[in-house]
Amino acid sequence: MSEVVAIVPARGGSKGVIRKNLRRVGGIPLVARAIDAAQRCPSIDRVVVTTDDHDIAAVAAEWGADVIIRPDELAGDTASSESALLHALAVLEERGADVGVLAFLQATSPFIDAPALEEAIQLVRSRRRDSVFSAVQTYGFLWARTASSAAEAVNHDAEVRPRRQDRDPHYLETGAFYVLRAAGFRALRHRFFGSVGFVEVPARTAIEIDSEGELEIARALAPLIDAPGPLAVDAVVTDFDGVHTDDSLQLSQDGTESVTVSRTDGMGVALLRAAGVPVLILSTETNPVVAARAAKLRVEVVHGVADKAAALRDWAARHDIALSRTAYLGNDVNDLACLELVGWPVAVPGAHPQVLAAARVVLDKPGGAGAVRDLADRVLAGRAAASVPPSVRPQERA
Repeated sequence: MSEVVAIVPARGGSKGVIRKNLRRVGGIPLVARAIDAAQRCPSIDRVVVTTDDHDIAAVAAEWGADVIIRPDELAGDTASSESALLHALAVLEERGADVGVLAFLQATSPFIDAPALEEAIQLVRSRRRDSVFSAVQTYGFLWARTASSAAEAVNHDAEVRPRRQDRDPHYLETGAFYVLRAAGFRALRHRFFGSVGFVEVPARTAIEIDSEGELEIARALAPLIDAPGPLAVDAVVTDFDGVHTDDSLQLSQDGTESVTVSRTDGMGVALLRAAGVPVLILSTETNPVVAARAAKLRVEVVHGVADKAAALRDWAARHDIALSRTAYLGNDVNDLACLELVGWPVAVPGAHPQVLAAARVVLDKPGGAGAVRDLADRVLAGRAAASVPPSVRPQERA
C-alpha cells in the first residue's frame, strides 16, 4: 500500500526570527514540535524534514524524522514551499517510497492539533477530498485599504451590522497543515486542487510565528495548550545548588560550609539507578559537598566546570545517550545552555524567569524539598507508560 508521509520544510535562513525553526516553545524546538505532532497521528507512516541546514537536520534526526537535504536554490527567501515539497517527493521516490498522501506541516505553527491532522488525513485517504487544510472559525468583519487609502468592507455590508448569532462564520486558514493527494499535487504543483475541504482547529492553537513578538506569545501560551504527558527520558542530569538544595548555605565560625538536602531525593535517585537510568550531577561549583553528595547517591558528578553545555555534550557522547532523550533539571541562568540542548528541559518552581520560560516541565516540589524525587517519579512513570501496549493506553489529545 502507498504511504502517508508528513513533510516538514525547515530552512535555516529566516529574517524575521533568526534561526526560527530551532527556537524553542514549551522547551521544544519548533521543528521538533512539528515532528512530534506528526508522530502522534496513527495514519502517518513516515515523517520527513527537508532542510538546507545541518543543525536542523541533526535535531530532526534526533527526534526520529528522516532528513532530506535540499539544494541551495530551493532554500532561499524566494523559494516556495511547493518547490521544497516536490523535491522531497522526488527524493523519496528515488529511495523507493510510494507516497499516496502528503501531509505538509509548517514548523512555524507550534500548536499543530494532532487529532485534527488525523481527521484531515482520513478525509483524503477516503477520497472524500483531494486537499484539506486547517482553519479556524471567525466572525470578524474584514476591511481592505483602497488605492486612496480609504477603508472598504470585504466580507460584509458596512451599512448592515447583524448580530453574531445572525451571521454565518467564515474560516481562516491557519497554515498549520495541509493534507494532499500526492498524485494530484505532483501534477498540478499547487496545494489547492480538486475537492478542497478544511478541518476546524481550536482558535487558541491558531498562531503562526513570523516575529519575535509572536514567539513570545507562543511561549506564554505553551503551558496552557501543551497536554501534560509522561517524560520520554533515557537519562537524567541535574544541577546541584537550588536543585538538590534549597540554594541556601550554612557557614560555621571556622568557615565550614554545609547545605540541606532531602532524603526523599536520595530515594528518587536510587529508584532511577535501579531502573537503569543514568544520572549525572553537573555543577559549576568546586565544592567537596557536591562530590560527597554524588558519592552518597552513587551517581556520576562533573563539577567545577565553566562550560556546562560542553560538559553535558561530552558526557552524553561518552555514554551514547541522545540529548533529545535526556532530562536536565536546573534553576538559574547558568543552566540555560544545557536546557537548550536537551529534549526535556525541567525547572524547579521559583526558578529564574528565563529558566521557567525555557522549561518543558516545571516541577511541583522545590529544590532541596523533593524536586529530584518529583522528577524521578515522572521519569519512571513515563518508562512504565511506554511499556504498556498502545491498544490498552488511554487516548491522548494534544
